[in-house]
Amino acid sequence: MSSTPPAVRGDLPALTGMRIIAALLVFLSHVIFPFTMGNQNPATPFADDGITQTLMWLFYPGGSIGVSFFFILSGFVITWSAKPGDRIRAYYRRRVVKIMPNHVVTWALAMLLFAGSYTALWGLPNLLLLNPFTTDNGIWGGANMPAWSLSAEMLFYLLFPALIIPIRKIADNRLWLWAGLAAVGMALVCLVTLTLVPDAPKYPGEALSLTQFWFVYLFPPVRLFEFVLGMILARIVMAGRWPRIGLLPVTALVLAGYAATLYIPWPYSVSLVTAVPFALAIGTFAKANLEGRRTFFGTRPMVWLGQISFGFYLTQSIVLYWLREAVLGQAEYGPVGGTLLVIALAAATVVTGWLLYTLVERPAMKYWSKSRKPAVKRETVEQPPVGALTN
Repeated sequence: MSSTPPAVRGDLPALTGMRIIAALLVFLSHVIFPFTMGNQNPATPFADDGITQTLMWLFYPGGSIGVSFFFILSGFVITWSAKPGDRIRAYYRRRVVKIMPNHVVTWALAMLLFAGSYTALWGLPNLLLLNPFTTDNGIWGGANMPAWSLSAEMLFYLLFPALIIPIRKIADNRLWLWAGLAAVGMALVCLVTLTLVPDAPKYPGEALSLTQFWFVYLFPPVRLFEFVLGMILARIVMAGRWPRIGLLPVTALVLAGYAATLYIPWPYSVSLVTAVPFALAIGTFAKANLEGRRTFFGTRPMVWLGQISFGFYLTQSIVLYWLREAVLGQAEYGPVGGTLLVIALAAATVVTGWLLYTLVERPAMKYWSKSRKPAVKRETVEQPPVGALTN
């Protein structure tokens, strides 16, 4: 019944490298989609509305898909990194230090550079990671819009010590059954969204109402199914029960899942359609690392990009809503110019992500993630929390 001992758990660089792809999908959905944020009204990069509409159709689903991948991966990595004998206080310290310094710095920059003039007190729920817990769509985005997902992550981290106990007790031969039940939970969320949540007023551009959009996408508790799925996937790999799946077939399956979201409406395309492909990809690339197989995502450039992906994710609003406006204003371009602008904005976000990683994230983890006091015996989790690798 027990999982693979921690001593034989290897590093999983491919999973780190995969993070930048998810972050880039979120970025592309935001750089193409010309939504208004407060008194900021960023222009699309392309002057041709036809190009803009086509790219919106192609990349808009990437935002929700990328976030879903992060949630599943988070459950996997935290379970994989769990340390026997880890203290609850030490675990919570690591998780808070991993998220909050980056969040506070980017929130403060957003308030200073572009958000302070219109958010007023709306920025406070964002700072405290409470904004997705309200149905008020004026508060959802807050000062730094992508940071809403950190509210869900913090909920996951808070509940992990309780969740890991029953998940550790699942018999190895029942793990796949429970992974399937987690996916069923996602389907039930869609069903509840469509049948029990008020269906008016409508969310702009969607068939869902504002409240339905909030419930299926933003409300942190309903995203727990993705996190739990990731936890169970880690147990399957640790138990040695992951099937032999080729890297190319599983990559093709992920691409097929993405393509399906272009035609399948919300709420099903939020996470349900891609959950199985993502789950299979995470487990398959993890197993490839354990077997010593080289992967594209495990190469040094991809791992480096994965390491800075959290900074990339959190600083994208600063690049899109302040830097672009400061340098180019509302300028729109033809196909070549617009494409070059998207590439330039992505490159700028890589730089800002690297700066945040180098100046904030790494120093915070180095100096604050561990207590400087002498070790004292404290209450532990049964099969405890986690280290702070790629989450």
